[in-house]
Amino acid sequence: MDPADHVPDVFDPRLYAAGIPYESYRLLRDRHPVAWQAEPEIQGWPAGPGFWAVTRHADVVRVLRDHRTYSSWLGATQIRDPDPGDLSFLRRTMLNQDPAKTSGDHGRLRRLVSRAFTPARVEAFAGRVRERARTLLAAARDGAEDGAADVVHTVTDEYALLNLTDLLGVPPADRALLLEWTVRIIGYQDPEDAPAPLLGPDGKPLNPRSPALLGEMFAYARELAAHKRARPGDDVMTALAHAGLDDAELEMFFFLLTVAGNDTVRSAAPGGLLALAGAPDAYRQLAAGDAPVDRAVEELLRVHPPVLSFRRTAAADTQLAGQPIRAGDKVVVFHASANHDERVFTAPGLLDLGRAPNPHVSFGDGPHVCLGAHFARLQLRTLYEEWRAAMPVPELAGPPRRLVSNFINGITRLPLRVSGPPG
Repeated sequence: MDPADHVPDVFDPRLYAAGIPYESYRLLRDRHPVAWQAEPEIQGWPAGPGFWAVTRHADVVRVLRDHRTYSSWLGATQIRDPDPGDLSFLRRTMLNQDPAKTSGDHGRLRRLVSRAFTPARVEAFAGRVRERARTLLAAARDGAEDGAADVVHTVTDEYALLNLTDLLGVPPADRALLLEWTVRIIGYQDPEDAPAPLLGPDGKPLNPRSPALLGEMFAYARELAAHKRARPGDDVMTALAHAGLDDAELEMFFFLLTVAGNDTVRSAAPGGLLALAGAPDAYRQLAAGDAPVDRAVEELLRVHPPVLSFRRTAAADTQLAGQPIRAGDKVVVFHASANHDERVFTAPGLLDLGRAPNPHVSFGDGPHVCLGAHFARLQLRTLYEEWRAAMPVPELAGPPRRLVSNFINGITRLPLRVSGPPG
């Protein structure tokens, strides 16, 4: 076989525990920009019919913007096919809706969240976010053994969770529940990160996004909304509780905000610190003020997007990059590959904290672009500012551990040096 004809696997979630497969992505971009991928059974999760992997930036953007051809509604947005009985349930959330097919619902729901996530409301939390970053970093430094700490467990998990629960208006006593639900739903492919999956009658693992496994979260969402109607506050759940949503819409909003809102920063924050640890000269530019923090945030998001992939389903026969695609085929975009496309980014393997322009797709594109991106950027900018003010140059004190997942670009362990003068 000609080596150029080889199509590398970018589906197996275990690949990502070893690192992002940039060389495989590069081969796909150069030779097979829309490549067929098999879906074998892995770790008890059932086999699927296969899908088209889209790896070039222009094609990824095209798929994300063309919701009429590439639907979120037809098969939802995870690579694995949902149980057919769960599909109508999954379509309640705007993430799994199309403006063309559900124009009233999708537009109405996005407007509701936009009004709840106003820049003014987000900016009102800026002081609290900064104080939290300072407190967590100081605690990690003061409690370090041999000058090192796992910043995932001492800083970034708590930072992402507590900032989100402040914005949502979740009482302090309930906040650990949100992290438990997030780990269960996001880390389900990782036998170390998530609890053992529940099995169905056929002995196969149950999808953690199925309604049967989300009852506890949904009951809590209804209880919290009732509390906010009786005792309103300046928070997102108060806004949603008074928005005229039915119970199903409210439940799915809470699910989306809890999981996506938490894990975006929970993944991006340690990923950014890991990237800086691998590029000490770039970090010194940031620490010296020679690299604008806002540009640095965008570059760190480019090299470590929180989400690795998103699935669409072809609504009609079409072509993409010359490849015929049939109606009903799964089409999966790979954000980390698009962010390293040499056709768009000069020297994409280089961490350039001053890179501009920087059209990464780490928060998506088109009608499903991340509504919480402003809040995520605020948190990341603040964390990096407080790190450079009080902490040494990021340096690995042991091997990091990545999440076993082809969906979330997670870091589950990141030992860094935290003692020493600011770098």
